[in-house]
Amino acid sequence: MSDASAHPSPTGIDELEPTARIARDLIRFDTTNHGEGRSEGETEAAEYVEAHLAGMGLAPQLFDAAPGRTSVVARVPGANPDKPALVVHGHLDVVPADPRNWSVDPFAGEVRDGLLWGRGAVDMKDMDAMILTAVGDILASGRQPERELVLAFFADEEAGGIYGSHWMTDNHPEVFAGATEAISEVGGYSVHLGGQRAYLLQTGEKALVWIRLVARGPAAHGSRLVRENAVVRLAEAVAALGREEWPLHLVDTTRALVAEIARVTGADPQQVSPDELVLRTSAAGFLSATLRTTTNPTLLSAGYKHNVIPDRAEALIDIRTLPGEEDAVLARVREIVGDDIEIETVVRDVGLETPFSGPLVDTVKATLERHDPGVPVFPYLLSGGTDNKALSRLGIAGYGFAPLRLPADLDFPAMFHGVDERVPLDALVFGSRVLHDLLLEY
Repeated sequence: MSDASAHPSPTGIDELEPTARIARDLIRFDTTNHGEGRSEGETEAAEYVEAHLAGMGLAPQLFDAAPGRTSVVARVPGANPDKPALVVHGHLDVVPADPRNWSVDPFAGEVRDGLLWGRGAVDMKDMDAMILTAVGDILASGRQPERELVLAFFADEEAGGIYGSHWMTDNHPEVFAGATEAISEVGGYSVHLGGQRAYLLQTGEKALVWIRLVARGPAAHGSRLVRENAVVRLAEAVAALGREEWPLHLVDTTRALVAEIARVTGADPQQVSPDELVLRTSAAGFLSATLRTTTNPTLLSAGYKHNVIPDRAEALIDIRTLPGEEDAVLARVREIVGDDIEIETVVRDVGLETPFSGPLVDTVKATLERHDPGVPVFPYLLSGGTDNKALSRLGIAGYGFAPLRLPADLDFPAMFHGVDERVPLDALVFGSRVLHDLLLEY
């Protein structure tokens, strides 16, 4: 755990508006989620957020799914009690960061070249800070958001929300009572197509299926001739799955996105493939993966000594399917890896797709138009997943809207779970102001 006061303040940041300072403080809490139920610093980060919320005059509650796995929730009264509540949420955990690979200490919250660097700078302590600043500014002005807000900052999002959003919806659904919609990551950021800027509003996300492949064979001395080597069996299965070419399949959201890209770039969608069209955007790293299923091996484990053939080898596979295709994809995975490989489902969660229409979408568009006139807003399907999956079990429709106006040369998708994660300071200011206005009006 890193104490938020343990590092000296980088020169200049304390002269900036509060969003960057809050994001920096949150980055300085090492909230690494290692998976398998192991994490660090989530309770300390939640207590920091709790103090901010209490300082606004709210009555935040801390919820512990397990020791050290803390989420914090607060309700903000709205000006119009006849409107359903809106959940505005983020998560406080981050994926691991190996400091040997980074240009900066990933938990120092360093400011360099007009950007805030650190693990969580975009996933998603930037949005956490934007929420706190936007709501704090509204309340400090003596006003109220248009509708009641449920502010939630979850633990454990990076490991499927078992100790976070899913635990909360299973054990404390009452804190979300009256809410029908939610906003969170990963949308609202700008992309570039040639010289044109556009914003992506996340209106869906792929389904999540994390599986473990297990191969077994006889344990033996490393010098033996063993034709049923568990490591070889596993390697063959992993290679076959990793090389599988999943077919292109557009859903309503990606079909609309591709059409908008074609319109803005002047391309003929009958002549230019969806893959080629998304490659014309600065978010191709995200968008390409939304056009089909992906099956990525992420971890291999086998053996304990150089001269011992192990009797077990295993691999973790991160599968992201289009909404509703989970069973069909798992059946195909079984065909690919063969009957002698065991398949264990570790985490499975739904895909989502919500309409790119309605009052919330209209207000998002109008708010962005006011802050960045003439720039279009496109729907998109997130290749990953968010805590909106858990909220959907309560009938809450989730959107990704963490607004950031980004420079054309920043590879934003690469920042997620990547090395040298960073966000422009002026993008944080922009996002806080957009979110402020959205909450006042919707």
